[in-house]
Amino acid sequence: MKTLAWVVGIALTLGVIGYVAQELSPWPSALFYRAFMDRGGDALSRALARHVPGGVTTIADQRYEADAGALLDVYHPAQGSGALPTIVWVHGGAFFAGNKGQLGNYLKILASKGYTTVGVEYSLAPGAIYPTQLRQVNAALGYLVKNAQRLRVDPKRLILAGDSAGAQIVAQLANIISVPSYAKLVGIQPSIARRQLRGVLLYCGFYELGLTRAEGPYGHFLRTLMWAYSGEKDPAKRKHSAELSVARHLTAEFPPSFISAGNGDPLLAHSLRLNEVLRAHHVHVDSLFFPESRAPALPHEYQFNLDTEGGREALERSLKFLAATT
Repeated sequence: MKTLAWVVGIALTLGVIGYVAQELSPWPSALFYRAFMDRGGDALSRALARHVPGGVTTIADQRYEADAGALLDVYHPAQGSGALPTIVWVHGGAFFAGNKGQLGNYLKILASKGYTTVGVEYSLAPGAIYPTQLRQVNAALGYLVKNAQRLRVDPKRLILAGDSAGAQIVAQLANIISVPSYAKLVGIQPSIARRQLRGVLLYCGFYELGLTRAEGPYGHFLRTLMWAYSGEKDPAKRKHSAELSVARHLTAEFPPSFISAGNGDPLLAHSLRLNEVLRAHHVHVDSLFFPESRAPALPHEYQFNLDTEGGREALERSLKFLAATT
């Protein structure tokens, strides 16, 4: 009985410590979710391996600025020489998970179609808070332009692409590049000109905080995400909330866009809203959405699963958009 009481006491103590830690810092929950999400990202990457063709050159771990996480990988066809239209992809992971390596196989597939592709790493929250990640991706674009000849980058034909949190970063950065008043609001000087940015690919992102509810099955996850990314637990103290809702700041200058999310994605409403707002501004938009009744429903990040009809359709439609845009 004494042993049982001791075990129960230890368990209760650890539980209290864990609860208090979660109330004082986003780190415990962020690390828990990071481990879970990275397992999923790694699994998707492994499943893509059988779809990767040969004949793609990899230039790994290019440091684009001094920050610890500021690395990027470049892929291009092994044959030929000279600049190619360049897709710069920003990975997802709720700002506190994911890495460029999880994108590698998908970017090799895109590169085999005649593109230079780039996977951008950025510093993860909560160790680095907003707008660090946005500033880093902007710096990565500047690095690619500066090193264009060596990396087979065409600085006049750049495409920004992102998934999930990466799509949010990309949408913000595209708007910074397109709208000087928004760049001033965010406080970031774009590293490329609007004429260099031919278009954006946006998968499964979030673009309007008002559509995100902190209750329900994803409530704890979303509260952790915003606390980790903003550095503030109290929503009232998050001074950047308005600019993070990039859908509120769009104009007709936003680049041509491909937008998609699965019918089972909890963030679907964000992509639908972005599609609606951009079309209202007469921006060229190609969108891929699915009937609500589609079964099985296509989940968040469905596009990376090329073993499904939905994933293959997303790749085909993306390539058509890229060909027309670049």
